[in-house]
Amino acid sequence: MKELIQRIAEALVDNPEQVTVTALKGSQATVLELKVAKEDLGKIIGKQGRTAKAIRTILGAASAKENKRTVLEIVE
Repeated sequence: MKELIQRIAEALVDNPEQVTVTALKGSQATVLELKVAKEDLGKIIGKQGRTAKAIRTILGAASAKENKRTVLEIVE
């Protein structure tokens, strides 16, 4: 899942070298923290959060396929 989010985020931003994804495993779910450059934050979130919602939808479908629960947090 971490690599999936990394690839998607790198394709969307102007500074792909500053994209970092950190996985925090919990008892119920895995939390993926996505950090991008400050000027690329708007590209990841999108208008009215549409891009972020689309990324979360893809992540949800991919994690459901593996019978896991994964949550995406976008960190400023």
